[in-house]
Amino acid sequence: MKFFAYAAASLAALAATSASADTLVDNVQGIAIDENGKVDRFTGLWIDDDGRILQVLDAGDRRPAEVDHRVDGDGRFVIPGLIDSHLHVMGIGFGALTLDLSDTNSLEEAQAKIAAYAAEYPGRPWIIGRGWNQVKWGLGRFPTAAELDAAVSDRPVWLERVDGHAGWANTAALKAAGIDESSVSPDGGRIERLPGSRKPSGIFVDAASSLVQRVVPEPTPADRDLALQKAQDILLSYGITTGADMGTSIEDWQAFRRAGDIGTLRMRIISYASGTEQMELIGGPGPSAWLYDDRLRLNGVKLYLDGALGSRGAWLKEDYADEAGNKGLPLQSPTRLRNLMSRAALDNFQLAIHAIGDAANAEVLNAIGELAPTYGGDRRWRIEHAQIVDTSDLAKFGEHGIIASMQPVHQTSDRIMAEARLDEPRLEGAYAWQTILQTGGQLAFGSDAPVESPNPFPGLAAAISRTDANGEPFGGWRAEERVSREQALKGFTSDGAYAAFAEGRFGKLVPGERADFIVIDRDPMIASPSDLYETTVLETWVGGLRVFSKESQ
Repeated sequence: MKFFAYAAASLAALAATSASADTLVDNVQGIAIDENGKVDRFTGLWIDDDGRILQVLDAGDRRPAEVDHRVDGDGRFVIPGLIDSHLHVMGIGFGALTLDLSDTNSLEEAQAKIAAYAAEYPGRPWIIGRGWNQVKWGLGRFPTAAELDAAVSDRPVWLERVDGHAGWANTAALKAAGIDESSVSPDGGRIERLPGSRKPSGIFVDAASSLVQRVVPEPTPADRDLALQKAQDILLSYGITTGADMGTSIEDWQAFRRAGDIGTLRMRIISYASGTEQMELIGGPGPSAWLYDDRLRLNGVKLYLDGALGSRGAWLKEDYADEAGNKGLPLQSPTRLRNLMSRAALDNFQLAIHAIGDAANAEVLNAIGELAPTYGGDRRWRIEHAQIVDTSDLAKFGEHGIIASMQPVHQTSDRIMAEARLDEPRLEGAYAWQTILQTGGQLAFGSDAPVESPNPFPGLAAAISRTDANGEPFGGWRAEERVSREQALKGFTSDGAYAAFAEGRFGKLVPGERADFIVIDRDPMIASPSDLYETTVLETWVGGLRVFSKESQ
């Protein structure tokens, strides 16, 4: 009942502000990036009754004599609405509604939080959550089922690692899933065992997670609707007006459609289906039309080729520096990868392929090189993450204008771990943003939320400095790979639109495009990286409507 009351209230609020009327937002310090990659400053936006920009106004320009609504910007800073090119919308929503361990700094702290959560919700048959990180805890190994039992033993517990590439189960969950010494690791996955035995430790990496996930109760449609509204609340509060949802299921898509139908889809979602089967269920013969005034579209399909560095599932050409004999986990054979890519390309679905390790990136780059002559036209091949690339492979990004969809905060979050997992030669191609641009490749920036916070301003700060929130390391980590402020802002705006075939619709503050913009408390073109980390979003506008206000919140 609470959700339906919330949805009704949201719909009423939108309806109250969506009557046809033009709007002048004036007296602002506006910042945009022009066609030449230079800063363009303006002082006002005239928006038509369809939510598109009629005119971008400079200080000396004549203002319209009559408009339906005038908004005084009080001299505050305005930039284009930010586009997160890689996130997980429902993961953000469910992460906010379930147990979140991302703020824990030790195993003991996590155990205490898990126990407290279980005590708070005694009626829940399963304890579900995410966000643990054994690297951050300084544990030096994965946690075990027994350590989870110490927190909760009376019912199943299933907790996803912060990167979503491993899961942690207690003994009750192992029993519910029928997991024992005889269980076999599936292709593309690994059941971790206790040292010196075949007894499952409680950790399941990549594809092995499905062995437990299949018995975890599925969310109801009402649960999904609530998670979507929560995700929108969070994203809009951070100035994210558009998100590329990586791994949309048919159930997710139906939640997006329900919100669109009743008028509670307040941001733009560009979906990439979770595999080719979901792609066919959602899109049928091809990508969907743009729906709900450009608020929703199925663009393509998300494929996985490897796992993550944190769980040592990223596929490397050589062994991990800190684990001999382990090169990670390729999740597709070369033949199957090309078959899946061909299946999507035949019906003009855009491909977005997860590749983190240097072997995985090499495989995707080679596959694109082989398939591009067959599937011509404007494909905009995407590689998601592109974190570790052999320096000999970097130039291939430019051969077909490949889009590297990258998350600047991964560089700052993963730096110490990457230095442990990889040797010096492999680090030369790590998070190589500037080199990819110089080869002729394209960049699109995002957060990978809920793996990282969806707040885009730490991403902008990391992109221009290669330093974390504490300014470490001094001078930036491999600072030659940082990008300019203009490139960083483009990466979170117009380049994100281009990466999703949305240019001309939104992403720039120019006449004819949707009036998506945010009001912030500082100038991102002059703020120091440490100040940029602290940026506050005051208002968020989508299609000429104010959909978030910090003051009214």
